[in-house]
Amino acid sequence: MAEKEPPDRPSFLGLLPGAEQRSLAEILRAETFGGLVLLVAAFLALVWANSPLSDSYERVREFAFGPPGLGLHLSVAHWTADGLLTVFFLVAGIEVKREFVHGELRTPSTAALPVVAAVCGMAVPGALYVLITVLGGGSLQGWAVPMATDIAFALGVLAVISTHLPASLRAFLLTLAVVDDLGAIAIIAVFFTDDLNLPALGGALAGLLVFALLQFRRVRGWWWYVPLALTIWASTYNSGVHATVAGVAMGLMLRARGRRGEGSSAGARTAHRLRPFSAAVAVPLFALFAAGVPLSGSAIAGVFTSPESLGVVIGLTVGKTVGVLGGGYLAARFTRARLNPELEWSDVFGLAALAGIGFTIALLFSELAFPGSGTAERVKAAVLIASVTSAAVAGVVLRRRNAVYRRMSQEEEGGGAADEDASGSGRGNGN
Repeated sequence: MAEKEPPDRPSFLGLLPGAEQRSLAEILRAETFGGLVLLVAAFLALVWANSPLSDSYERVREFAFGPPGLGLHLSVAHWTADGLLTVFFLVAGIEVKREFVHGELRTPSTAALPVVAAVCGMAVPGALYVLITVLGGGSLQGWAVPMATDIAFALGVLAVISTHLPASLRAFLLTLAVVDDLGAIAIIAVFFTDDLNLPALGGALAGLLVFALLQFRRVRGWWWYVPLALTIWASTYNSGVHATVAGVAMGLMLRARGRRGEGSSAGARTAHRLRPFSAAVAVPLFALFAAGVPLSGSAIAGVFTSPESLGVVIGLTVGKTVGVLGGGYLAARFTRARLNPELEWSDVFGLAALAGIGFTIALLFSELAFPGSGTAERVKAAVLIASVTSAAVAGVVLRRRNAVYRRMSQEEEGGGAADEDASGSGRGNGN
């Protein structure tokens, strides 16, 4: 008589059996979940920072820990911005590599229009910020803040709305976001690098060389890569280059093609494992300690009277829309680039408005451009206001477009059913 299988042991301290863990991980990888958790974290930050417990928010945010001898005695805010956010950029680097190898960026003809739209979607907001701050006598330091699009939020909003929108719309947005990320990475590396510590920079480059060699030799095993990645990150941080650049560099080095019999590539496996942590821990914790800005009546009024924060609001809400839509249209009008046949320009308009959600990277740029100043608080509030406004406008436009595509789908299904009935009745009459 066969023995009965023992019943599953009860979970302890949240440790779930394998099947539940896999199910939970898939939920964490969903774009809608990532956007939702980010939204909840930002809401909690605003409530905490504007409550009677606001002093505790600042104490937790500024609490420092870490080994001083390694130059890593950092505040909680720095650990989330320079440490945890590196995981987000590592996943972003893998996505960039995948797009160049397998995705829309593989062929110039399909990539041209969204790439031009993305570049214009960065240039126009930056130019508007510069114009407004020059006219208002403000600081030009924040020119990069309105240039960034938040991938997690934008894709999350699109995933919530998109029940009948063409799949090519998501591909357009993803390509747009990838190019946007490349621009953000370049800006961080070039314009927000402090005085260089050459020995530390040399250590980071040596670590990256070893990382690349391990990938070239197709070496597998986390025990090789995790200590090496931490060393590269710490060396990059101490070199004066923003630490998130290390995450991007490693992401770009991970193989995007699997060898025969390997199944998935190293990059795909790494992204698959890290995306739940990035979506549920890294980005939300960064938002929790970056988005807590005072939102009193005077503070909100200050957003629209300060040239820096006003430049951010107009740059994200107007500049992104004009840049993405105008850049894409001009590319289609004067070059060989063509809009995907599945899409209409009204779809691109909704997508252009969606690109004005600049949450994660825009908040990071705010801290880098205005470290420890009251201007940073106003600029962060401007990012929040602009992101909510852009999401609302995009939501209205894309919902209308979704209704159009849903109606077209229903008409096609109805037409197909009517044709089938007609052919069926014809067969019946012929018998």
